[in-house]
Amino acid sequence: MPVINLPKGDRIEAFTTSAPRVFPRATPPFPRVALAAAHVVADSLAEQDPWLDAKVDWDRTIAFRRHLWSLGLGVAEAMDTAQRGMGLDWVAAQELIRRSLDAMQDMPGAVMASGAGTDHLAPGPEVTVDDVIRAYEEQCEAIERMGGRIILMASRALAKAARSPADYERVYARILGGVAQPVIIHWLGEMFDPALDGYWGSGDHYQAMETALAVIAASAAKVDGVKISLLDKEKEIAMRRRLPGGVRMYTGDDFNYAELIAGDVQGHSDALLGIFDPIAPAVGGALAALSHDDLAQFHAILAPTVPLSRHIFRAPTRFYKTGVVFMAWLNGHQGHFTMVGGQQSTRSIQHLSELFRLADAAGLLADPEMAVARMKSLLATQGVA
Repeated sequence: MPVINLPKGDRIEAFTTSAPRVFPRATPPFPRVALAAAHVVADSLAEQDPWLDAKVDWDRTIAFRRHLWSLGLGVAEAMDTAQRGMGLDWVAAQELIRRSLDAMQDMPGAVMASGAGTDHLAPGPEVTVDDVIRAYEEQCEAIERMGGRIILMASRALAKAARSPADYERVYARILGGVAQPVIIHWLGEMFDPALDGYWGSGDHYQAMETALAVIAASAAKVDGVKISLLDKEKEIAMRRRLPGGVRMYTGDDFNYAELIAGDVQGHSDALLGIFDPIAPAVGGALAALSHDDLAQFHAILAPTVPLSRHIFRAPTRFYKTGVVFMAWLNGHQGHFTMVGGQQSTRSIQHLSELFRLADAAGLLADPEMAVARMKSLLATQGVA
């Protein structure tokens, strides 16, 4: 197998890659709903200001969604993994959603839901709760006109405008009352987006949970599920056990997803995860094993991916998208390691070298020779021969 010299601390060490794993395949539906929040592929050759513009390679971006669907995963579109609100604005998000919905038509059994938020409304002292409601309604209506399902994203503008939990209850009651199909509510923690600190009206996650549960209970027929991204399995389990019947918990815990999806005697979580983008083949294999009630194989497949995920999502967690795109580049899903907003610069060469080792350990370097060649080209730009 190919060998590469990788930095580790203050040394350069030879690293020998291993053969990629071959994962089982099965035809959905799986015993869990699994949605992968998918990244976008930047157009690296477009004339642009890389920190300001968001030029997208639409062909490669849609091809990656076809890859996810081919493995039996659903797609969570235009979320933070796609740098939504972090380079990708609402205008570009609409085009992304439309193109993905069009591509889904010739993928039998494909599933997709799309983020509706308020990112076209800049937070500020003059923004009112009513402004937030109108912004949410505009995006929800646009997605439903395209024939899409909605993931109701957390709102930076609401986090700034709200004065109490009652403001959150009013906003969500209004939006849920107007949607045509049940939505997935997304509670994104401040570790992913510092502007969402204190969401649901409290800096205490358990107090915030009470408001979120009240919102869901009041409109349960309009809620397919809730995704919480707090990187704390105990909080997710506590909320999961209190959800109304028929409302799913979609884990957003990129640290503990394997055990949360497996569940316990009192229930399990479905999943909507950014980590499913780079580890999609393993996820498909694990869900295939679960389809045959083979819990041992399910854990054997996912266990090696957990250290990889924890590394990709290490603090500052909001920079996890760099690792996601890095993996897509190593595995040939795109021809460059360039990101919208120039965010390929948010992780160090030490971080990416360890990511390379962990991806290899998980059997997720699909073509080790290509991965080594690409990693060497990156290392050369950092002065590593």
